[in-house]
Amino acid sequence: MARIKGGLNAKKRHNRVLKLAKGYRGARSKQYRVAKQSVMRALTSSYAGRKERKRQFRQLWIARINAAARINGVSYSQFMHGLKLAGVDMNRKMLAEMAVNDAEGFATLAELAKSKLA
Repeated sequence: MARIKGGLNAKKRHNRVLKLAKGYRGARSKQYRVAKQSVMRALTSSYAGRKERKRQFRQLWIARINAAARINGVSYSQFMHGLKLAGVDMNRKMLAEMAVNDAEGFATLAELAKSKLA
């Protein structure tokens, strides 16, 4: 039986990595060995970046809620505690959206939170 050489599979694997490295600068997009390292690092960073993006959005929402709450005369932590006591179950994304686009609605929530704290 004839021996099967691995050239075709190696070529496929190389082309797959080089396709992912398209747009990289210099040898990173041309040479398999360098491209493989760059692609592995890029995929690792993109995985970590997807996790980090969630943290950054939560941080942004909290900053927006805090700014709007202080305009209404209450700190962020007091506002959130007051909402919890009032039984208002809204996530930070929606609260931040209200803070930016619906100032009157947010003001009513702030008053509700203040009344529950007192």
